[in-house]
Order: sequence, then structure tokens, then C-alpha cells
Amino acid sequence: MLEIVQTINGYLADYILTFLLVGTGIFFTIKTRFVQVRCFGEGMKRVFGGFSLSGGKQHGGISSFQALATAIAAQVGTGNIVGACGAILTGGPGAIFWMWIIAFLGMSTIYAEAVLAQETRVVDADGHAAGGPVYYIRKAFPGSFGKFFAGFFSVAIILALGFMGCMVQSNSIAESCTNAFGIPGWVIGIIIAVIAALIFLGGVDRIASVTEKLVPLMAALYILGSLAILIGRIQYVPEAIGMIFKFAFAPQSIIGGGVGAALKIAISQGAKRGLFSNEAGMGSTPHAHAIAKVDKPHDQGVVAMIGVFIDTFVVLTLTALVVISCLYAGNGPLYQGMTDGIQKTNMAQLSFGMVFGEGFGSAFVAICLLFFAFSTVLSWNLFGKLNVQYLSGNKKTAVIVYTIISIVFIFLGTLLSNDLVWELTDFFNYLMVLPNAVALIALGSIVAKSASEGEAAWKAQKVNKKK
Repeated sequence: MLEIVQTINGYLADYILTFLLVGTGIFFTIKTRFVQVRCFGEGMKRVFGGFSLSGGKQHGGISSFQALATAIAAQVGTGNIVGACGAILTGGPGAIFWMWIIAFLGMSTIYAEAVLAQETRVVDADGHAAGGPVYYIRKAFPGSFGKFFAGFFSVAIILALGFMGCMVQSNSIAESCTNAFGIPGWVIGIIIAVIAALIFLGGVDRIASVTEKLVPLMAALYILGSLAILIGRIQYVPEAIGMIFKFAFAPQSIIGGGVGAALKIAISQGAKRGLFSNEAGMGSTPHAHAIAKVDKPHDQGVVAMIGVFIDTFVVLTLTALVVISCLYAGNGPLYQGMTDGIQKTNMAQLSFGMVFGEGFGSAFVAICLLFFAFSTVLSWNLFGKLNVQYLSGNKKTAVIVYTIISIVFIFLGTLLSNDLVWELTDFFNYLMVLPNAVALIALGSIVAKSASEGEAAWKAQKVNKKK
């Protein structure tokens, strides 16, 4: 089964996904006149200007920061540690450069997703908001085709995130905790499943409340730890940075093969791991941004961009620099081709252990990964549940069945092969991208209009404040 899924994923990643993600990013970068550059400052001010760890209940929605925290919880997970390590191990240090490119373009894509999620969201009689790709897919393609396309997306995201994706997260938690503390995977699985069930039962409000506190704290812990490693390996940091750029265009000298084949591997690894990390274009985070309470869709669009920036250019980049400076730079073991005992699941722990000591370094990464992956489980379960509600007409029985199955999958993820779990998740992720990206492009004019009007309103607001 693993070989079959790997073959399918290879074709999807190399010949469809890369072109679709890059093409969509370029389309919206041009369409919005580089909104990720022009409105970056606005996004930072909207995120950190009214920063709070206690947004409280918003009665029918969540605050803009709670939406961002829920989105980042989905984005910052195993993709930032295990995913980044896997990209480096397979595609060489240069894969990180292509992850940066995907993220830069993805900032405009996720702006489009957040704007359209706000534009097409629905509010029920009780004032509760709901939204996501299914709604803007139906707007882009009215009629039976749009209904089928939206249904296809819903099924894909339920399988990709609600079931398979949560298996990846629990699998990575179990592997790291077993490596660090010697705790059997099935024990970790039971603990995670029980805690997750208690939070799932609280609905959107409880998940938003947990993520708005957990995300800033877990990010701060990991950032401080990574900076400590880089200070300890400071003499190798310039070389590590140089390797990212050097092997982005000449990867064959480090991963073997011909120039063309090696470059394709580096780019495809950057593309697919970039997608799994920042999720721009995948159609997951718009569910959170849709229910944010903001004045204009543009306001949440620029906030969404900051999520991709934090995910890739801060957290993932720190992981990459730590791993490359420890295992590649200074004629490290991976630079020499010595891969025995080095896997994507333990690369970060080995790297942190070189400075912190084997025991503490392994434990530190395990704890960080526990927070990262568990927060992702919470967000992904929510996104899947929203699509179950869409397909079932908001029937409580369907939601209960979905929640039970997702908890079982969380437990199963701690028992299965790591490679198979990752490949299955990649496969369903790719299926999500197709209808989402096509609908985004079809509604590009709405996004462009929002970017122009939103930026003009922001500038006018600044002028009025000065007066």
C-alpha cells in the first residue's frame, strides 16, 4: 500500500501540485499587486496591536486573533519540525529555499482564502457564523458542478485532516516521546485521545480559547530553544545559510543524481512540505478566518498572511538552521552521506542534543512537538467537523460519529508506520488543493477589489489619526 500511495503522490507532487501552488501564488501576487509586501505592516499591526491571550467568547464567532491562533495551531505542527527535517533529508538543505518561495507566494494565496471565506460566510438565525472553501466553491461554480466540487472538497478535508492528518500528529508525538522518555506509543495514544475528546466536546469556543493561549506560549518556547542552539553553533550558522542557497540550485552535489533530477526533488520536496507546513492554498485555515469578527474581509486577509510568515519564515526557518548547522555544516554526518540512524523523526532531537545534551535535547523537542502537534489536532478536527456539518445539514448525530471516529484515528496514529501515515495524509491534502485553488482563481476579481479597497481604507484611517 505504501508503494502505491508513494507512486501516486510522486506524480501529484511533481507534475500537478507544484505548478498549481506556484501558479496560484503568482496569480494572486500579481492580481493583488504584491499584497504580501504592501500590506505586511498592516497585518503585523492588526495581529500585535491588540494582542491578548484572553479573547473570551465572541457570541456567534471568534476574535480576529483567536482565528489567527486557531489557524496557526493548524499550520505550526509536525510540518515545522518533522516535515522540515524530511524535506532536508530527501531534498537537501536547498529544499528550504523552495519552501520560502512557496511561503512568499502563499501569503497572497492565503490572503485570498481568508477574504473569500469572509465574503461568502453564512450566519444562522442564532447569530453563529460558518464559512470555508465549500461556500466560495459554490459561489464560483453555481449549479450541480459547484455542489459536486464542494462535496468533493468536504470529503477530502474530512479524510485529510479530521482522520489521516490527526494520525500524523499523534504518530509524531508518540515517536518523539518514545525516543525521549521510553513511553510506549499506545500509552501516549490513549492520553492524547482522552484530552482531545474533552476539548472537542467544548466546540469552537473552547478550541479558540485553548489555541489563543497555547500557540503563543509554544511558539515562544520553541523559538527561545532554537536560538539557544544557534548561539551554541554560531560559527556554523553562516555556512548553514549559505548551504540553503547553494543547494537550492545545485542539489545534485549533496543528494546525488543528475542536475535535473536532483533539482526536481529539491523543488517538489519544498512544495509539498511547504504546503503541509503553511497550508496556504490547501483550504484548511479559511474555516477559522471565516468566523472571525472583523469590519472588512481585507482585515482578516492581512492577518492570515502573518500566520504563513510566522509558520515558515520564523518557526520552520529556525528548525532548518538548527538541523543544517548541526548535521550538515562543519562537515557534519549528513554532508558526508552518513545517514545511519538519522531519520526525519529524530533529526531535530539529534540536533538539539548536540548542544543541550542527548537527554535534555531529546526531551525538549518531544515537549515542543507535543504542543505543536496537539494544537494542530484541535484545529484540524474543527475544520473537519465544520465540513461534516455542511454535508449532513448540521445533524448532531453525524458530528458525534465523526468525533468518535477521529478520536479512534488519533489513537491508531500512534501504532502505525510513520511513512505510510505521512503518505496517506499527503495524498488527501493534494485532493483538497485541486478544488480549492480552482475556485480561488475563479473569484480572483473579488480578492483584487478587496485588496485595493482595504488598503485605501487603512491609509485613510492612518491619516485621520494623525489629524
